[in-house]
Amino acid sequence: MDYGRGHNIIEVDKNTNGEIIAYKLDNGETLEKAKAVDLAKQGYINGVQVSVSKKGEEYLRSLPDGSKSNNLSSMPEFD
Repeated sequence: MDYGRGHNIIEVDKNTNGEIIAYKLDNGETLEKAKAVDLAKQGYINGVQVSVSKKGEEYLRSLPDGSKSNNLSSMPEFD
């Protein structure tokens, strides 16, 4: 898949613990967390940074802008 200039995350998928496990991009593609982290590191996903959890796992986090409404955890969920 050609990711071009980068894409925006528009929806997320969460597990039963509320942890985000997948992302849907504005081009319709769905990415598992590890793939999304790799693409974000390469600059193909806009508006996010890669962080490391207390468990040592990498995950995506919205760039801080003072608004909670556009945080990844506040995005609509897909099935």
